[in-house]
Amino acid sequence: MTYEQVKSLKSENFKRLCGVRPNTFSKMVEVVRSQERTKQKTGRPGKLSLVILV
Repeated sequence: MTYEQVKSLKSENFKRLCGVRPNTFSKMVEVVRSQERTKQKTGRPGKLSLVILV
């Protein structure tokens, strides 16, 4: 399932699939994005693409 399909699920089904409610997930994405902006670009590239978390 893609994130586009997942984000259209009802809150209960989203929680069953992801383990958290949609609003908690969006807050988690905000935290990851803010950390990504301040991160120095050294070493190996990350495996998680933030492009899909729009």
